[in-house]
Amino acid sequence: MTAGDTHGDTHPLRRRLRAALTAEGPAVGTFVKLASPDVVELAGAAGCAFVVVDLEHSTLTEQDAVGLVRHAAVCGLPALVRVPEVDAAAVNRLLEAGAAGIQLSMLTRVAQAEALVAATRFAPAGRRSVSLANRAARFGAVPLAGLLAAERADPPVLVGQIETALTDPLTTLVAALDVCFVGSTDLAVDLGLPADPAVLRAAVDRVGDAARRAGVAFGGWAPTRGAAADLGLGAADYLVVGSDLQMLAAGLRAVAGEENQ
Repeated sequence: MTAGDTHGDTHPLRRRLRAALTAEGPAVGTFVKLASPDVVELAGAAGCAFVVVDLEHSTLTEQDAVGLVRHAAVCGLPALVRVPEVDAAAVNRLLEAGAAGIQLSMLTRVAQAEALVAATRFAPAGRRSVSLANRAARFGAVPLAGLLAAERADPPVLVGQIETALTDPLTTLVAALDVCFVGSTDLAVDLGLPADPAVLRAAVDRVGDAARRAGVAFGGWAPTRGAAADLGLGAADYLVVGSDLQMLAAGLRAVAGEENQ
């Protein structure tokens, strides 16, 4: 920590992630679904720019998520948390634990984006409740004015997942976020799993175009780095590749296959 980073490592990590979103090539991370600190440590050592702790499609509890977020911060790795809905109290606890940001699933309405902003910003920009008795405020070592200034300078990174064809106007929907993220798997299901991949690709391109018009980063999920281009994510700024559980399963299947040969 440098002399200028007096608010713990939460704000420098947010700053680093935002810089990665504008760098050449995508910022690459993965979903974390297992409650093991080794996973985030391995992700950081492998060169991931971030991890997304998954509270939507996993058995992780909020306590698990807090532990993973804290360990990621110790490793110098930005950790966002994916949530299925905006629970302001839970979001506040995750941010106080040091989460670099929040990724919201199934974003379809401007009101949801507004609720996310409100839950992650202190007044007057939002309605987030203030406390200094937490890790992000160094457990009271940071004065209130200092914390508020740090939050204004480096607020939580906000990611909204577009996963349905029917939404409010996309450019307006994502304008207040940092990343417009296309959930191609849910989007494909919403479109009726079209046999023609061009239909899905057109929908993904529509999301990417909306992100560019809104001036926010474009992101998405791919099972592998190599699959990103075919999913319309070749120009993604924020790319989530697979998950720890997926990679473990693939490795175990490979081992079992080798043993059966």
